[in-house]
Amino acid sequence: MASLATRPIALTFPCQGLGGRTPGLQFQCTNKKMVPRKCARKAGSTKICAKFELKPPPYPMDALEPHMSRETLEYHWGKHHRAYVENLNKQIVGTELDGMSLGDIVIVSYNNGDMLPAFNNAAQAWNHEFFWESMKPSGGGKPSGELLQLIERDFGSFEKFLQEFKSAAATQFGSGWAWLAYKANRLNVDNAVNPLPSEEDKKLVVVKSPNAVNPLVWDYFPLLTIDVWEHAYYLDFQNRRPDYISIFMDKLVSWEAVSRRLEIAKALLVEREKEEERKKREEEDDETADDEAVKMYVESDGDDPEND
Repeated sequence: MASLATRPIALTFPCQGLGGRTPGLQFQCTNKKMVPRKCARKAGSTKICAKFELKPPPYPMDALEPHMSRETLEYHWGKHHRAYVENLNKQIVGTELDGMSLGDIVIVSYNNGDMLPAFNNAAQAWNHEFFWESMKPSGGGKPSGELLQLIERDFGSFEKFLQEFKSAAATQFGSGWAWLAYKANRLNVDNAVNPLPSEEDKKLVVVKSPNAVNPLVWDYFPLLTIDVWEHAYYLDFQNRRPDYISIFMDKLVSWEAVSRRLEIAKALLVEREKEEERKKREEEDDETADDEAVKMYVESDGDDPEND
């Protein structure tokens, strides 16, 4: 069995299907209560469907020292992240959310800002797994390749990007997150208002979000995040959030992970655009067929001898 130090980093977007969610995903809610559903059971036994597992970080607990201590990681992952996963499993069992992917639960339960009870635990479970995989031992430095090119294109320079990202993380009031994301569109989506409607499509953006909110709800593709909840850094930095942010960017970021996420995001966007084009052609074909059917009916009705 591979050790934690050698286990490959999972870089998929669990919720990013076509259109930002699993195709065909539907959910109905009334007064913010999740609708129960029947769970498959065996005779004489009880089967609990909801079972998200707590994934460990992709490195040993002391691998990020001296920049992030073993004590911080064990406390942050072992207590906070664990609690989010365990509470989520309790909240969704037997409901319509049971059986969905974690990302789909985040998107559906956001509910246009009128969040369903499962949102905070689902989003925090997703955010923390993404956060662990945003770091690596001996990280930091500067990205390369297409990622660096896009950063320089969209922010002017890597240094300007760093300044904007650090500022977003430092100025997020209270608890929350700062993100580098790939913005796919400027439109509002089914259950959220786009925070950057005037920005161009298909570009990198820096955004910050309060509490558990993440860019998935805006149909953005997250590439990098930093947790600025106080429990993420207090044991190592006390109240010196700017110092924690600088260490994160200079010593911990895995730019390889960010680059691979960008590749995945662009591939998913191409897939989505192909699907949207296919649906558009189908709708146009249906309209053409309907018009032809009406025309044939009118012509045949005009030829009816009883009308003479």
